Amino acid sequence: MKRLARHRDGGTTAFTQHWSQHCESPDHWNYWLREALAYQSGVVQCFAEEGLRAPICVGVDITDEDAVVAMEFVDGTPAERWDIDTYADAARCLGAAQGKLSLGGGLPDVEWLSQGFLRDYSTEKPVAWDLLDDDHSWNQALVAENFPPTLRSAANELHAHRHRLRSLLESLPRTLCHLDFWTKNLIQADDGSFVLLDWGFVGIGALGEDVGNLVPDAAFDIFIEPHQLRELRRTVLSSYVDGLNDSGWSGDPRVVELAMAASAVKYDWLTPLMVERASAGQHRRYGGLETVNSAELYAKRGAALLDNAQQGLHALQLAEKLAL
Repeated sequence: MKRLARHRDGGTTAFTQHWSQHCESPDHWNYWLREALAYQSGVVQCFAEEGLRAPICVGVDITDEDAVVAMEFVDGTPAERWDIDTYADAARCLGAAQGKLSLGGGLPDVEWLSQGFLRDYSTEKPVAWDLLDDDHSWNQALVAENFPPTLRSAANELHAHRHRLRSLLESLPRTLCHLDFWTKNLIQADDGSFVLLDWGFVGIGALGEDVGNLVPDAAFDIFIEPHQLRELRRTVLSSYVDGLNDSGWSGDPRVVELAMAASAVKYDWLTPLMVERASAGQHRRYGGLETVNSAELYAKRGAALLDNAQQGLHALQLAEKLAL
């Protein structure tokens, strides 16, 4: 059972403290009622025909102040324990579903789908951007000893091209996207199907945008090791394109690769936030529950941030080749 409150309080972390806490506009990326409406309308099952479903909804109760969604408890293997091949299988299911929807296979016609999610999400947080060029902050021991030496310049370059990357992503072929497609929201059920949780951001995005979120996020939160990123990206992209082809889509796979790479701009804010928080006494994984070794966190997340910034620059090069 999940309760969605119109006026939220508490539960903030370093990563969520600047999120809009209660949004009334139906097309806002964090509209408070969207997930309940998605379950009530059946939109959450738009991918189910291809083996990627939401939990079965038992009932939805909506009032002026909150909404309660009653759903099944899913037994299975959470993605925290997946190998790369299992990530790839889920990506193929997603590609088959999103390809079909992009070809006119029934995009939902409802006003509450999020629009312009990545731009709004990534620009809403107030960020101390000056820290990207602050020598004192980068000379902190935790940063200087654990971040890759080239991260600072790469993060600055990613930030400098943020407007171009967002515009590129918004110009690419559209489909229905989950928009929070990452490790913590995926389970392989005991029957082999993939179950996708947390539909609060569902809306219109680019083909490849969801898998463009999956890959870096798996490393940011240390569900895979940074040295696995290249293999994960290659395998997920190939499997996602296979799924698109299964659906009858016949576009240029480089356009999908571009969407994956341009999605790096979503995490433009994460490098300065990590620099800002380097002086904190303790550091935690996403969700704020588990304290982790600070040096290990900064080394691994720093490597993933460098990879992410490089992907943003790869997107610019790919767009030039495609004359976009």
